[in-house]
Amino acid sequence: MHKVSVIGDGGWGTALALLLHSKGVDTLLWSVSSEYAGYLDKKRENTKFLKGITLPPSLKITSDVSLAKEADYAVLAVPCKYLRSVLDKFKGAEFTYVTSTTKGIEIESLKRPSEILAGYFPPERISVLSGPTISWEVAKGLPTAVVVASKADGKEAIQRTLMTERFRVYTSGDVTGVELGGALKNIIAIAAGVSDGLGFGTNTKAAILTRGLAEITRLGVAMGADKSTFSGLSGMGDLATTCISAHSRNRWFGEELGKGGSSSDILSGTEVVVEGFTTCKSAYALSKKYGVDMPITQKVYEVLYEGKTPGDAVRELMTRNPKEEDYG
Repeated sequence: MHKVSVIGDGGWGTALALLLHSKGVDTLLWSVSSEYAGYLDKKRENTKFLKGITLPPSLKITSDVSLAKEADYAVLAVPCKYLRSVLDKFKGAEFTYVTSTTKGIEIESLKRPSEILAGYFPPERISVLSGPTISWEVAKGLPTAVVVASKADGKEAIQRTLMTERFRVYTSGDVTGVELGGALKNIIAIAAGVSDGLGFGTNTKAAILTRGLAEITRLGVAMGADKSTFSGLSGMGDLATTCISAHSRNRWFGEELGKGGSSSDILSGTEVVVEGFTTCKSAYALSKKYGVDMPITQKVYEVLYEGKTPGDAVRELMTRNPKEEDYG
């Protein structure tokens, strides 16, 4: 077994650290905050991000970068907007493999997480992990399947390290598709949440998922991804989970918008990061750059950044010119 540092003390990082620890892997959970690391070490419960789940006494928790650097493998579970600042702390680390679980697109550069990581680590050491992964369910040991993608052979090593009888890991060579599926689904989940907040039904949500997947696929293919990837775990699988689950923070955020809340008020009232809020801005810019029609993404963008009401956005989506159905 290799030593693994899970970098990031959010719900997902904590769940992965628990999974690895339960498998007997020498695991360390790293927090950017020395104060919160101390709290976690003493309390043995991540009350901010994974409430109700006990952390075993033997799981190592620290904010010491030098200790985290001693691992063979690193698993990054950091929100996209904080990824560079965290990576700056780990410059010079000689991890054999670095796996990103970050689901987002950097606003300033429009880079995917693996592209950001390539500025810090050799590309052949980098892989990405995505799929339908509600943190609480993974922490409770409920059956889950994910996909790890890499352009090199490291994905098989990560697959062996993470896989358990309750956590099935598939491999893929489509890094672009796996990352885009994980990032863009958060925007569609906001739309699904808006639908819930407006009191719409199952018909509406099914349409949002289906048409949302079509526009995710269109942008993905334009950016070089394999179309079939979006039918898999990091595409339709993650999309369905995030749009439906009561634990989905992006769906919850959309629901609050649908009920009449403002983005600023909703975001200021929570400590969790709603990745879809910032990813929407990046995706909207990418749709313009690649000339891809993304009507749901556009309307979510207009609600979030241009003051359009959810009701007006729905009306404009439903009254667009008639067209033949496409599948991305």
